[in-house]
Amino acid sequence: MHRHTPTPPTVVLVHGAFTDASSWAGVISLLHAAGLTVRALANPLRGLAEDAAYIRSAVRRIEAPVVLVGHGYGGAVITEAATDADNTVALCYVAAFGLDAGECLLDITGRFAPMPSTDATSTAALPARLGAGQESELSIRKERFPQVYAADLPPRVTSVLSVTQRPIARSALTGRSGPPAWASKPSWYAIAAADRMLNPTAQRFMAQRMAATEYLLDASHAAVLSQPGAVAAMIREAAGHSTDRDDGRKPRHTF
Repeated sequence: MHRHTPTPPTVVLVHGAFTDASSWAGVISLLHAAGLTVRALANPLRGLAEDAAYIRSAVRRIEAPVVLVGHGYGGAVITEAATDADNTVALCYVAAFGLDAGECLLDITGRFAPMPSTDATSTAALPARLGAGQESELSIRKERFPQVYAADLPPRVTSVLSVTQRPIARSALTGRSGPPAWASKPSWYAIAAADRMLNPTAQRFMAQRMAATEYLLDASHAAVLSQPGAVAAMIREAAGHSTDRDDGRKPRHTF
């Protein structure tokens, strides 16, 4: 009798606002070294429902189990996308929004103490889309980018990141989430303790609400860039996880 060998999971990485898929480069190298298949998707950053539909479509086309990973706003996107992507077997959040049903990003940020990023953004109007009215998008002001987004990265890096950032549509901040995928899928959460974009207390609240396995990182919001080893370690744990835990307890890791 031949023993069935489970299909190895594919890791799908979803970036957040003010960055792009290249932010995962260090994490990808480490996951490749561990023998994992990885895809880093381009998050459109145009609106929660629209972005989740795009990611969901890409995930459904993968003929393997998927570990879905979201950074920042990307966490809200994977929470929405995974509800109808049956091949998603685990969720990983990196300083990310893990919304509950009916919540939007502003509900979470407004519930906790304001962060320095609150007054660090600038708004640019976009041409009206057919039938959609006037739209605008947000960017972090160049001079404030290092302080609020990536204080633990060297200036030569943040100077590049500040001018290559991808803006997010303002409407993405108010898009309401549906039933959360984390309610039915095992989840991991890397809390960035030195984050100045998303309050670390808010991150801990969301991690505990979803009963996630917690990783505590001494990192800025740019944890995927400043601590790729810790982020990759969390993802590897999720990829190797068996859904049948003996005691149901969630360990906590500190880096």
